[in-house]
Amino acid sequence: MPPRSNPTARQERLGAELRKMRERAGMTAREAARRLGVSPMQMSHMEVGRLGVSEERLRTLADQYRCGDDALVDALAAMATARGRGWWEECRGTLASTSLDLAALEWHSRGMRSLQVVHIPGLLQVEPYMRALFTYARSVHASDHLEAVIDFRLRRRAVLEREDPPSFTAIIHEAALLMRVGDRKTARAQLDSILETSELPHVTVRVVPFSAEGFAGMGYAMTYATGPVPPLDTVQIDHMHGIDFLHAEAQLNYYRALLSTIEASAISPAKSRDFIHRIAREL
Repeated sequence: MPPRSNPTARQERLGAELRKMRERAGMTAREAARRLGVSPMQMSHMEVGRLGVSEERLRTLADQYRCGDDALVDALAAMATARGRGWWEECRGTLASTSLDLAALEWHSRGMRSLQVVHIPGLLQVEPYMRALFTYARSVHASDHLEAVIDFRLRRRAVLEREDPPSFTAIIHEAALLMRVGDRKTARAQLDSILETSELPHVTVRVVPFSAEGFAGMGYAMTYATGPVPPLDTVQIDHMHGIDFLHAEAQLNYYRALLSTIEASAISPAKSRDFIHRIAREL
């Protein structure tokens, strides 16, 4: 089988974890290839996600690397042997690959904590809000592409509505709740939708009010996705020109601590619901 030309973020993550495991063992890629009975080029392709790895080969490598974390090895084996295409694959070639990778990350996560200061979290956005957001300051926007983008984001919400949904905590600053992305009707519909979704048992919404003292997280927009085991957690960072996925141990530790610090500035879920109700009444 020829190497993949465009591996997904999930495939790249599997390869990266194999590389981390090898490096922790102090073994070179050439030596690992020799022990596995493959060429150094094949080993290189496996470690960047361009070549798949069977469960047998994965467990052989884990044994050669003396990896004693059975839970991690089992989780990686499940990633390596997963079959079936996620719904997001229907959009490949139409939407950016990072958008598809984000949908896959959300779908496979055990739990998510999202922080947004100036926007409503994507999984909580209603259609009119999306339209106002995606068409702002754009004189020309291909209608077909716009509909594809909106349909895709609406379909992402299915992760919160399936039978075994991940837990989802949305930390939203008051600024995002007050800004009228669209008209008054859109703003009211958006707030009502957040309140409705917050009633789901696995969804928590917490507001960081302007009055919160010591808050300095205005420059962050992210989602921390929990994997099947802690080493497979992922941080998804929003920025002006797209998104990034981070999973180095130091990065996970930093953003996990950062989210906990910011969440400490948020009011309780019950007070947050009252807070959002009050903003909606004043519209």
